[in-house]
Amino acid sequence: MKANNAETPDSSNSADIFKWIVTFTLLAAAVVGNYLYGEMSVVIRAAGVVVLIAAALGVAATTTKGKAAIEFAKESRMEVRKVVWPTRQETMQTTLIVLAVSIVMALVLWGIDGIMVRLVALATGV
Repeated sequence: MKANNAETPDSSNSADIFKWIVTFTLLAAAVVGNYLYGEMSVVIRAAGVVVLIAAALGVAATTTKGKAAIEFAKESRMEVRKVVWPTRQETMQTTLIVLAVSIVMALVLWGIDGIMVRLVALATGV
């Protein structure tokens, strides 16, 4: 990820603050509007909520942190493309190994628990 050491001017900071206020106002409007218009059709309310959330995301994307988040998402997507995913056979073999080890460990712990219960019963005379 790229390092950005440049300081932002105060006008950009105040603009970002205003944008965040608008973003949270839009999100609050989505929640309150959905509550107040509860008697309306669910489809209309859902469409309104989706539109308001999309608008809030659009405003948030224009802020400094929003741009950084978008850049991070793009870089993350590029990294995911570089991943070598296992084949179906490798996945099945690994899954079966994990399942077998889990069963063996469960049996070992069950046996240890049984031994401990008998030792405690022997020591306490119950």
